[in-house]
Amino acid sequence: MQRTIFTTPVINGLFRILSVIYLKLAGWRIQGKLPADAGKSVLIAAPHTSNWDLPYTLMVAFVLRLNVHWMGKASIFRFPFGGVMRWLGGIAVDRSKSNNLVAASADAITRAKGALQLIVPPEGTRSKTRYWKTGFYHIAQAAQVPIVMAYMDYANKISGLGPMFQPTGDLEADMLTIKAFYAPFKGKNAAQFGT
Repeated sequence: MQRTIFTTPVINGLFRILSVIYLKLAGWRIQGKLPADAGKSVLIAAPHTSNWDLPYTLMVAFVLRLNVHWMGKASIFRFPFGGVMRWLGGIAVDRSKSNNLVAASADAITRAKGALQLIVPPEGTRSKTRYWKTGFYHIAQAAQVPIVMAYMDYANKISGLGPMFQPTGDLEADMLTIKAFYAPFKGKNAAQFGT
């Protein structure tokens, strides 16, 4: 994968310090840490209800010393911001086309030389949805990596990494377990998030 802000040594250190200071001043608490055996993993990003989720997620990633890539709608990668979005770890997703995003994502994780965490919002949009997309689950299965349940709770100003989850192959049962973990969390626009 290409160089990102997370793999640029001096810049990474500077943004880590700024993120720690900003989040502390804003009253946020960061919890958890990446398990040692989850260097390569898929992180669920939920709830995802606001444009503010991206900058907060990036700051939390700096604080937790993660090497993240994240998926975003293709329109935010257009000129003039495309290069910046990719440098921030973004991967453009064109929702209007049927492509093999699961296989490509799993392959990128597998081929990565070092640690890489792929952040995937299960809702697939900031708008209210009735059903979660299961791409994150299939990517983790295909890459044979764990899922780490990352969260951002605006109501209590806490964010971080929850437990690691290994897909069992029983999608329905696994989704019930995953959604139960996220039930107490509130997004910035809480009415738009449902488990």
